[in-house]
Amino acid sequence: MTSVVFVHGTGVRAKSYEKSFARVVSGLGRVRADIRVVRCLWGERHGASLGLDGVSIPVRAKGRGVGGDELLDEDDPLAVWALLEVDPLAELREFAAAAKARRGQGVRAGFAPGRQDPWQVVAGTARGLSLEAVTGGGGSLDALVSDLAPHLGTAGGRVAQEISRSLGGTPPADGIEPIAARAVYALAVQRAEGPHGDEEPLAVDGADRDTVVGALTAQLGGAGRGGFAARAAKGVAVRALNSYLSPLSSLAHTFRGGITKGSVPASGDILRYQVRGAGVRAAIREAVRAEIASGGGPVVLLAHSLGGIACVDLLAEPDPPAGVDLLVTVGSQAPFLYELDALTALRRGEPLPGAFPRWINVYDEQDLLGFVGEKVFPDRVTDLRVNTRQPFPRAHTSYFAHQRLYELLAPELPK
Repeated sequence: MTSVVFVHGTGVRAKSYEKSFARVVSGLGRVRADIRVVRCLWGERHGASLGLDGVSIPVRAKGRGVGGDELLDEDDPLAVWALLEVDPLAELREFAAAAKARRGQGVRAGFAPGRQDPWQVVAGTARGLSLEAVTGGGGSLDALVSDLAPHLGTAGGRVAQEISRSLGGTPPADGIEPIAARAVYALAVQRAEGPHGDEEPLAVDGADRDTVVGALTAQLGGAGRGGFAARAAKGVAVRALNSYLSPLSSLAHTFRGGITKGSVPASGDILRYQVRGAGVRAAIREAVRAEIASGGGPVVLLAHSLGGIACVDLLAEPDPPAGVDLLVTVGSQAPFLYELDALTALRRGEPLPGAFPRWINVYDEQDLLGFVGEKVFPDRVTDLRVNTRQPFPRAHTSYFAHQRLYELLAPELPK
């Protein structure tokens, strides 16, 4: 039986590793029943932490930041999702502002006294949203539903409150359903990731996200599809992002302590690896040694992000672990670091060692931390492109929720 040693990337600790591990087990199990997935959790022992509880972080007393000037491409739905990652209610607020502007221009609400405000009908529906229509489909969609279901009621209630508060009494307007559905989804994701964003970002495939949003949109009375309506809210999203950019720098300074502490596992692991990476490589070596000693079949290293860098460094050492048949890097920076002459065991200009195993490198064009290797190491690396349909940075954490990844790997894994 082929053993796949799953090596995680930066910022991952035991709880989030187990969730990713389960996704890999499920994903590979659907395409190759003969695969055994093996743990390699290095983050608990060799990951970064603030040993002095963040006393090095300065406290900002006063002053304001300067906002950016970059505009959102209104034809890019990923840019809208990137906005909702930051502020789930941004679209809804801009929609309400446009509705109030219409009222200010003399457009009447158009419903008789005593008749229920149509916005309250929408708000009431938002409070009762469910994921029943997309439950039981199997695979990554079920995993997403399981993650979101405990938070859907709270998210729907928050969106209902915003609709009642900001739209009550304003004239009817088309397009609220997909906007409200996206807001509910984004809030549910935010809550699932912890009140301070201290959980690893959910791994979500764009197709699963659109399926969930489509089901919520349909319940709200709109078109039952997950994509963006042709014209509804296009300009809304543009205005929302451009109005939101200005205070971002100031907010970042205000909450710098929490932001810095929250980012330590991800950014700190990278920095720590540069000077303390031997421990990570030793953990991978031991996982491979244990599998070889067990007398099983071929061994594959499946490594994400920083884990991929560590695997390349390990396999390029003078005494690499024996028995690795295939290296699969996912969302990896190893080719980029080679160009920078920043790999530990391989200098720029040096070829991969002759004993280096076959290497498959998976990337998503939306993942700004995923690089390609075929031109860096000609005839030694095969690049496979996937499309999770997620904006960055979620594109970097969603590979293992994307079933197409496993379908591409299935014929490549040794038997």
